[in-house]
Amino acid sequence: MRRQRFIYLGLCASVGAALWSSSGCSAASRDQPAPGAIGGGGGATSATTAEAGAGGGPAGASSGIDFGHGGAPSSEHEQPDKDGDGFTVEDGDCNDDDANVNPGALEVAITEPDDAGVVPEPADEDCDGEIDDVLPTCDRNIAPADFDAMHGAHAVDLCAKASPGDRRWGVLSAAYVRGDGSRAEPTPAVGVLDSFGPNVHVQGGDRMLVLSTGRARIAHWPGACNMPDCTNYGPGEAPPGFPQDNPDCPPSSNINDDIGLELVIRTPTNATGYEFAFKFYTFEYPEFICDHFNDQFLALATPAPPGSLNGNLSFDSLGNPVSVNIGFFDVCEGCDLGADELEGTGFGLWDDAGATGWLRTQAPVKGGEELKLRFMIFDTGDERLDSTALVDGFKWVANGGTVAVGTAPVEDPQ
Repeated sequence: MRRQRFIYLGLCASVGAALWSSSGCSAASRDQPAPGAIGGGGGATSATTAEAGAGGGPAGASSGIDFGHGGAPSSEHEQPDKDGDGFTVEDGDCNDDDANVNPGALEVAITEPDDAGVVPEPADEDCDGEIDDVLPTCDRNIAPADFDAMHGAHAVDLCAKASPGDRRWGVLSAAYVRGDGSRAEPTPAVGVLDSFGPNVHVQGGDRMLVLSTGRARIAHWPGACNMPDCTNYGPGEAPPGFPQDNPDCPPSSNINDDIGLELVIRTPTNATGYEFAFKFYTFEYPEFICDHFNDQFLALATPAPPGSLNGNLSFDSLGNPVSVNIGFFDVCEGCDLGADELEGTGFGLWDDAGATGWLRTQAPVKGGEELKLRFMIFDTGDERLDSTALVDGFKWVANGGTVAVGTAPVEDPQ
């Protein structure tokens, strides 16, 4: 029986497909699916994922294969690319009858039965000679104040590294940048942490990326702000089209303390999408709900997929950007998720504050393309009342079906 290379996770069921949008903590219109909801639009079926560390071989490993032909025969003596995946047998394709198998594919471990009730036999999707091999955790020994951008990629669980000539999937480059794309100087605006207070834990691996308009540190740690506002970079220039407009609560066009992690990634040839988890904290709650000072967190993708807002992937069902106004703002005194996830973070210690729970965004991708993905946060209107974003748990989606841009709560945070 031919093996189907899917992992069945049921993303809609795991993070919840019913979304709502309201300022503050009320849960209005929870039963209203809309654009921006995982599972909404595009008719996406049960989305399936593979851990970002899976497949691709060890980071930087050489296969000894010549990938110089680009998958197209250069002479009549070369073998054709029978399955049309861009790789010939000469290029290292170990099964040229299956487009899901080639040196640029994602290794997928299948544990669920297919439609016939049979769990397929394991296979070597990436043609590296190993079956269902996965990369080990790559963020175990990163220091909290580390400012190496490739370590930032590791912190969000992107472990595989690619190079321009190898045609394998993985991170091609990584940089900490300002809103205009220029390189950012090292500051405590970036952190790599194993937890955020006693009640907020990683969503994958051993560390998560922390980006802040103030200090990406736990309260009272070295370098912590220990007050509601600290400045890092001063005035900045937002990416074109941002701050994202909210017609009911228009933001200021001025931004400050902008910082982001920008990754260029070659996607697996068998990937149909990807997903990541994030969490947003701000001192702007509750005084500045629906004000022009509302800080924003962005996840910008280039090329921009259908359903994104100017390339931004993360927003609620009404298109509200990730700010104090997002409909998922549920961590605060009297909110649905209570205030436990503020404990030990500094938020709520020196002033009122609030946060979202863990949220998960998914987006479609074309297999084998280069994707630029930038996680970014900035103060809006002034440099005061800081905000912080946690980013973690990057995974590839490898179900071969439709993936729609959408964000929904993680149903059972770790």
